[in-house]
Amino acid sequence: MSVEAREARQPWILLSPALTAVGLLLFVPLMFIVVYSFWLRSAAGADQVGFFLDNWQEALSDAFYRDILLNTLKIAGITTIVCALMGYPSAYFIARSKGNKPVLLLLLMLPFWISYIIRTMSWINILGVSGALNSLLMTIGIINEPIQMLYNETTVILGLVHFLLPFMILNVFVSLDGIDTNLESAANSLGATKWQSFLQVTLPLSLPGLAAGGLLCFVLGAGTYITPMVLGGPRDAMFANLVYEAIITQLNWPLGSALSLMLLVVLGALVMLYNRYLGMAQLMKGLG
Repeated sequence: MSVEAREARQPWILLSPALTAVGLLLFVPLMFIVVYSFWLRSAAGADQVGFFLDNWQEALSDAFYRDILLNTLKIAGITTIVCALMGYPSAYFIARSKGNKPVLLLLLMLPFWISYIIRTMSWINILGVSGALNSLLMTIGIINEPIQMLYNETTVILGLVHFLLPFMILNVFVSLDGIDTNLESAANSLGATKWQSFLQVTLPLSLPGLAAGGLLCFVLGAGTYITPMVLGGPRDAMFANLVYEAIITQLNWPLGSALSLMLLVVLGALVMLYNRYLGMAQLMKGLG
């Protein structure tokens, strides 16, 4: 074998452990899900092996699934907008901090040390009928009886924002931290106010980070099922809850596989649009 051939094979040899892990842990299970989606759940409870389109016809034609999918995208969109509005000022504050930046980043990472389920269920102790907020309002005399604050769309969005806000802040921070502050000083020296230099220099340069954070928040928000299950009511189910219900409760793996692939295609299309217009480099930078 020639030297050039060996050098050409070396990167693939070095990547082979990672590619093997990705193939076994991601692509192989995904292929199983694709195969399962064409099987059929019989009335006797057994899976009928074959190539049937019944699951896909039900998933694509039933208005119930379409409405839940649209509601899921709506909740994920609202959550992303709220995260952007709350996360950008926080990221800007951290990026422009002089000596406290490591401490602030550590505080931002602290929620990741606690289980996502525990963080979600903590809102029950805060917003519940006998929770801290109702107790405080009754103690100071604002209300005479507890208010029902849980199990609605608002609390689902609140729980998702609580979960996803650090992702938005980290991505925007990475983008802001990479901007040369001399650009803002140059704009100010040319007569621009601080607000004008922010709008014309800082904000446009930080938009890739904002878009990357928005993509992460939207995809993770649309794919979650814990938050609507814990904080939402029967009318606030998201699409992932339908997948969970079909696979775990009804043991209907074929239908659950078709529903999960349906959600994967929708979210995958959004990721492809993002990659088409903004590229994945900023997203990978934010994750790193």
